[in-house]
Amino acid sequence: MSVLHCGRFRLPLDRPLVMGIVNLTPDSFSGDGTGGDVARAIHHARHQLEAGADILDLGAESSRPGAIPTPEMEELRRLIPVLREVSGWGVPVSVDTYKPVVMRAALEAGATMINDISALIHPGAIDIVAASDCAVCLMHMAGEPGTMQQSPSYDDVVGEVRAFLDARVSLCRAAGIADNRIVLDPGLGFGKTLAHNLALFRALTATGVNQLPVLIGASRKTMLGAITGRPVEGRMAASIAAALLAAQKGAKILRVHDVAETIDALAVLAAVEERGVLQ
Repeated sequence: MSVLHCGRFRLPLDRPLVMGIVNLTPDSFSGDGTGGDVARAIHHARHQLEAGADILDLGAESSRPGAIPTPEMEELRRLIPVLREVSGWGVPVSVDTYKPVVMRAALEAGATMINDISALIHPGAIDIVAASDCAVCLMHMAGEPGTMQQSPSYDDVVGEVRAFLDARVSLCRAAGIADNRIVLDPGLGFGKTLAHNLALFRALTATGVNQLPVLIGASRKTMLGAITGRPVEGRMAASIAAALLAAQKGAKILRVHDVAETIDALAVLAAVEERGVLQ
């Protein structure tokens, strides 16, 4: 059984882990952002933990399509007070950021995982992670959030995403980041059309590198709206279906908004897979 080294935590990967999303932004695409309201953010984080989240993922900058970059100081203002509180709860805390300055501050404030949509490409990011004992999620994104969905194009989306992640993993290894600290994310919705997203989903096990664990974040995304025709607030069922399919295809971490509902669905899946159809 593989184990993810996540700071002071050791997370067995014998079942899919549920990462509960805690948006600290005022402009989250999913409508659940808490902005600068620290008390509300802490309350939502507590809700996600009590719902059963294995990891809490705090993000203080929106990365939705068309998003405008958030200044470092504003991102830190939203993030650090919440992180300082949540990091004392005895649960792994991931911080969703691509900025090295924010990474360093987050690790100092108790984060045990960095979730980087740009896969540590910014100068200094790899060194900061390598000098810590945190886990890191390397995600593929084509372009920047502000423009990534304008006209995404690939000759072979699965092959190109895999090659990108392979190259980033090699650089992380060279910097001293061990495989048991690395998670990969194909980046559904980040510079991809619906067809690209579905191709990556179908080839989920092929997007990994050397058996490294894969994180999937499909919760409430536009791709599910395109499939179902439902607005963001009506995508829970589709999000749970996507999470179950990802788990069946080998994803080890599921990044979701609806933690309790996803956990219930995973329990049913586990029961059926272990004991056959219940009588």
